[in-house]
Amino acid sequence: MRFLVSLFLVCLFFPAFSDSNSSGKAKSLVYVFPIRENIGPGIWRQTKKAFAEADTLHADLILINMNTYGGAVLDADSIRTKVLNSRIPVYVFIDNNAASAGALISIACDSIYMREGANMGAATVVSQTGQAMPDKYQSYMRSIMRSTAEAQGKFKIIAGNDTVLKWRRDPKIAEAMVDPRISVKGVNDSGKVLTMTPVEAINFGYCEGIRKDIREVIDKAGFTNYEIREYKTTGIDKAVGFLVNPVISGLLIMLIIGGIYFEMQTPGATFPIAIAILAAVVYFAPLYLEGLAANWEIILFISGIILLALEILVIPGFGVTGILGIIFIFSGLVLSLLNNNWFDFREVDSSKIYVSIGTVFISIILSFTLSLWGSAKIFGSRKGIFKNMALTTVESTKEGYVGVQLNPVSLIGKTGIAETVLRPSGRVSIEGKDYDALTEGAFINRGEKVRVTRVETGQVYVVAE
Repeated sequence: MRFLVSLFLVCLFFPAFSDSNSSGKAKSLVYVFPIRENIGPGIWRQTKKAFAEADTLHADLILINMNTYGGAVLDADSIRTKVLNSRIPVYVFIDNNAASAGALISIACDSIYMREGANMGAATVVSQTGQAMPDKYQSYMRSIMRSTAEAQGKFKIIAGNDTVLKWRRDPKIAEAMVDPRISVKGVNDSGKVLTMTPVEAINFGYCEGIRKDIREVIDKAGFTNYEIREYKTTGIDKAVGFLVNPVISGLLIMLIIGGIYFEMQTPGATFPIAIAILAAVVYFAPLYLEGLAANWEIILFISGIILLALEILVIPGFGVTGILGIIFIFSGLVLSLLNNNWFDFREVDSSKIYVSIGTVFISIILSFTLSLWGSAKIFGSRKGIFKNMALTTVESTKEGYVGVQLNPVSLIGKTGIAETVLRPSGRVSIEGKDYDALTEGAFINRGEKVRVTRVETGQVYVVAE
């Protein structure tokens, strides 16, 4: 009787116990990283973040959801190296396009799946205008395409008593995606750059299968009990994308130039220069993160600011130092908007160069214009919060005010020494007394001898002796 009761209980609860044990099994984690824009510094930065997050989460698979027409070779090479060195298996699902740089990244992945109608290939290195680059660039691209295919290794084919090693992904086919001169029998003998459809990619060993979406890819990978975690664009990513917009860059340049101008107008106010520094940080930071602004370009801009400050505050007149400062500031702002390699602009679209120069030039002109208008409104206002920032009181003759000669006319013709730089105003010492003075000729350096030419309404006018 006890046996029958025990058997009954086992039959009753075993299914529940079995289901519970099954449901308690840890789920596999599939980390999905979308690449759905041109390959560039931004995508490379996101790739590093995505792979680091997948590693932290102990993901079982990284799945790249790709749809790109290509992009910068340098960033694509960095991404494919990241894929090749990943300890986590990396699959790619080509959701329509994997052209050029996208093809290179795809070949680096452990498995490639494609949607019906998708394409992969056309990896010739071209300029921003679409023209093929010199063979030096094509040679490098052929090499990394070939080595990436070779990294997938070989497999054995046993035919009778013979064992043959065959490339899993034929390096010659990878080269044919770059160079139309590469001929592969039965694959590419048309004299044109190779681009493969899903069926062709499967036949040539460059695709594991055709799938409709990423879930079918995951199922094919052998995962049944899994969780999908997708890379999410962060607030910083969105902020960087917003701040590198040419319109926003132009506004930031206006704040930089305007802040410097107002600080020159009211030395020691600190608020204008603080605005300029903040605008400069916001201007350069996203460009630096995107890989556009290099260290030397930022240093060039800062050097220009220093030279201009020296010209205004230390060195008399306006000469080489001031001109170099303006050139350095302008060049630093323009170059930081371009994806150049030092002074090599061959891979930079000429239209982007014109846009960058135009953005900086127009922003500077608008900044000066608005600064002049704003200074008149702010410092000339007799109302509001800025009414005490400048002296605007008018003492008219109708109210009984008259001009009085405060200095004796006998000063005319006398000589003295410039106590400060007169550019054009400053202070001079005549017969042991200091006077505010204006130069009527060229700027006068401190310590130079001066002669009084006239005295009007308390103002001394001098020239260099």
